[in-house]
Amino acid sequence: MAASDAGFEGVEIQFPYDEDLDEIQSASAKYKMPVELINLPAGDWDGGDVGLAALPDRQEEFLQAMNLAHQWAEALGVKKVNVLSGRAEGHAHNAMLDMLVGNLARAAEFFDEINVQVQLEVINGLDVPGFFAGDLETGLKAINKTNHSNLKLQFDFYHVARLGHNLVDAINQIGPLIGHVQFADIPGRHQPGSGDMDFAAAIHALKQVGYGGAVSAEYFPIGLTDETLDWIGEFKVLLAAN
Repeated sequence: MAASDAGFEGVEIQFPYDEDLDEIQSASAKYKMPVELINLPAGDWDGGDVGLAALPDRQEEFLQAMNLAHQWAEALGVKKVNVLSGRAEGHAHNAMLDMLVGNLARAAEFFDEINVQVQLEVINGLDVPGFFAGDLETGLKAINKTNHSNLKLQFDFYHVARLGHNLVDAINQIGPLIGHVQFADIPGRHQPGSGDMDFAAAIHALKQVGYGGAVSAEYFPIGLTDETLDWIGEFKVLLAAN
């Protein structure tokens, strides 16, 4: 209800798997708030895991995670699922890249059966040390090597900017491989207006390369969340502009 009242048009649920599925389905229908995206289970999150897809010694766990996410995505009518590569854990880079590519191919094919698009997220290695898909080069290499039409890049403004990229240049470079967008301001990863990110330019660039999907808030609010939402109206105008 809070998301609907605030003016959002959908939600993401990072890891829904410990929640009550019936309650989520009911709330989504009641408030007309589709679930846009969920993450595949990422291992022992509280214990420091940040994904499984690139880890050669945990493939069976990844396959189980993929199956569970498939069940939830189908039940919730989810449009997209996000795959997290995990941290480099003493394995050779090429072995991890091969494992990631193989698992992405399996996921892309598996979720294509229910019309759910698979995303690979690049998370900057400054905030999450050791993250395997910790830069655009690695993420794009994995996607291009997988070469499946149902696999895209999850493009987070904050992570890309934190890596030192100009957002407009990166968007123009990646273009049609962008499958989902998240944002937070920089520095600090807080709400728009708390830093110096040019959201208008980035959103315009997205529209110029043909992206028409969700643009999703993922930030750490300064203050109470419902007091940090003044940006919503401006973003809706930017997204609706020609």
